[in-house]
Amino acid sequence: MTEPTQTKEQAILAAAEQEFLSKGFDGARTTSIASAAGVTHAMLHYYFRTKEQLFERILDEKLCLMGESVLAAFGQPNLPLQERLRDAIGSHFDFIARNPDLPRFIVNEVFSRPDRYETMRARIREIADTLMRDMQRELDALAARGEAEPLDVRMLMLDIISLNVFPFIAYPLIEPILGNFSNDRARFFELRKAENVEVITRRLKKI
Repeated sequence: MTEPTQTKEQAILAAAEQEFLSKGFDGARTTSIASAAGVTHAMLHYYFRTKEQLFERILDEKLCLMGESVLAAFGQPNLPLQERLRDAIGSHFDFIARNPDLPRFIVNEVFSRPDRYETMRARIREIADTLMRDMQRELDALAARGEAEPLDVRMLMLDIISLNVFPFIAYPLIEPILGNFSNDRARFFELRKAENVEVITRRLKKI
């Protein structure tokens, strides 16, 4: 009895994710989601009473997955900070590569529906607060021992987000610059990931 219920719910979530990411909250239609999921409109509302509830479930899951991927990379205290940082940058980049429409979607939602900003902000802060507090402590300790330059973790986080997110949001604009390189999209992102890791980790260079 449990398996069909989970299958239908997951089908609805998968269809809703595609609908929201491609059309935004306002453009998404629950009738379209139900049709894509292979369920009736009534069945969709049985699992998720409102479009808002369904949207928040999708957003929560995506932000949690992103947080888990980054926190897992940092959660290896036996490794030096620089190695954990490399893993975390790569994990964040890989998450975006698996969800390339998510950054543009979040930006669009924030600008089109400012009231939704606080919801997103609260979820992101839950992920960021603990991570940044612990990282700042480690960065300060490295600087105090003369093993790294002093560094504000907030600026480091902005570097990671900016460098990792930009290629996915701006790919249609930067594609003409790439020339023949753009024919191999996967190769471009593979090299971009390696470049981002190197650029950011250089900020922890030893004196």
